[in-house]
Amino acid sequence: MDTHLFVGLAGYVGRPEEKGAVGVFRKSITEGTWQHVLDFRDAHVVYVHPNSANYIFAGTDDGIWRSTDKGLTFEKANLPRDGIGIWSFLTSEDDPDVMFAGGSPIEIFKSIDRGKNWTSLAVPILEERCSGPFSPRVMRMVQKPGKPDEIFAAMEIAGALKTVNGGKTWKDVSDDLVQLSSLPHLQSSIVQKETLAEGMLDAHAITICPSQPDEIFLALRMGIFKSSNGGSTWEDIEIGRFSPTTYGRDIKVSPSDPSTMYVALSVAAASHEGGIYRSTDCGKSWSRFDKVKVNGTIMSIALNASNSDQVFIGARYNGEIFGTLNGGETWQEMSLPGKVKDIYSLACG
Repeated sequence: MDTHLFVGLAGYVGRPEEKGAVGVFRKSITEGTWQHVLDFRDAHVVYVHPNSANYIFAGTDDGIWRSTDKGLTFEKANLPRDGIGIWSFLTSEDDPDVMFAGGSPIEIFKSIDRGKNWTSLAVPILEERCSGPFSPRVMRMVQKPGKPDEIFAAMEIAGALKTVNGGKTWKDVSDDLVQLSSLPHLQSSIVQKETLAEGMLDAHAITICPSQPDEIFLALRMGIFKSSNGGSTWEDIEIGRFSPTTYGRDIKVSPSDPSTMYVALSVAAASHEGGIYRSTDCGKSWSRFDKVKVNGTIMSIALNASNSDQVFIGARYNGEIFGTLNGGETWQEMSLPGKVKDIYSLACG
């Protein structure tokens, strides 16, 4: 079966006047041209179901759009109400029909029929530590390997969450992130002036290395941080030892090697440089993986679950996409056609 790349595009709060296409684009990774398969909603996340590549999901500014034909057509899924912004998806490791979705404002949704119907699972109560030009968002969720009821979530401008009962209740595990912001080099305040902890709460992605299932990695504005005790404390892995840029936007584990991870590092949310770094020892050391020059913040990494040599990256501006089919030896540009808004998400399957 042919493998496809999917791209989610949306407007950026920092450039509300920007014109261009939004939604979801689709393309074979080896041939053909881009198809604009969902063209009427901002799409902040695209997601390929890990157990069936025919099922494609788009999290939009108005709910979830679901495809059962590999992204050729989409239908709106049933959520409790209209107007829900969706930013992340997770499929339960012990039941492929059980899925979770993360919203903005912070809310967790659950489906037991592979994403056709959704109910509100929880609205976590959070301490309001900082404010911004948008509501906090659940940007990524990850299950602890072997313990499907234990889930961690990364939240933009709100830190991190944890549940140990399958999402019924959630605990804020951001206290130590705030404590770390007392260090001068980890202080940042861009969108408000209430707290210098803003940068440490500006989380974008979270993952767990299966070879070290007690180690949780969190990508945020101030770098990459690790917890070995369920989020009680966080440690700066000092990614700046390996990369001149440290703004963490995405972090993912290789589908074929439980000790290999990829991280997207740039200067800031809106910048004109960045790179992909790879670790083969579960985050102890990192080296530059890509061989391209991007002109925007790298927003997303897509890994092909059926072929680990195939890696794709999307940068924020001008539909800029690059991919490798041979483990990083060579790279090809695969940019989107015409005028488009900002890339937020890539998925491959």
